[in-house]
Amino acid sequence: MHPDVTSFVSRSFYEGRLGSEPQCSSQAVVIDGVAVTGLRASFVEHHGDRVRSDAEAGRVSDVIDQLIKATWRDDAGHERSMTLDDIVVVAPYNAQVACLVGALPAGARVGTVDRFQGQEAAVSIFSMATSSVEDLPRNLEFLFSLNRLNVAVSRARGLSILVCSPELLRARCHSPEQMRLVNALCRFVEMAGPWIVAPLPAAMLPA
Repeated sequence: MHPDVTSFVSRSFYEGRLGSEPQCSSQAVVIDGVAVTGLRASFVEHHGDRVRSDAEAGRVSDVIDQLIKATWRDDAGHERSMTLDDIVVVAPYNAQVACLVGALPAGARVGTVDRFQGQEAAVSIFSMATSSVEDLPRNLEFLFSLNRLNVAVSRARGLSILVCSPELLRARCHSPEQMRLVNALCRFVEMAGPWIVAPLPAAMLPA
């Protein structure tokens, strides 16, 4: 993982003990000549969605359309055009996986965390699907699972993108454990820059 991805994973799940190999700092998605690494958040307003969100699937489709026009720079500094195989899309529910499969180009790598354990890609995208805690089909611990967030983010060699409803960041917690789970998602957002589905202004990207 690029150090910008590793930083979040290490702080959130490994008590700061995880590091990156030095050469991984070369890895990046290159858009209009600018290297894009680390974490990005793309919020989608939707209401009443429980286990699938067409709005999020549409946003993921837009993000992928932009990514496959970019290039990938590997740890040796070599650049090539990005393809669908360079992107994994993770969702918490099978219903959202099916929704994403229907919205994305044929060949897109989409699945729950179980599919992608042990795999990696240049970019990971995590679509959370549920509109708010009030819409949860299961308990808060399922959607905000630290293991799920860890797997979704740590598949990325260079860039991890969160797609979710902003209402999830306003979750009401009823125990210290729930606070810990929600805080991990909030930390992702705090460390992330915004994702804009358009050519990204240089001011929005890291140097």
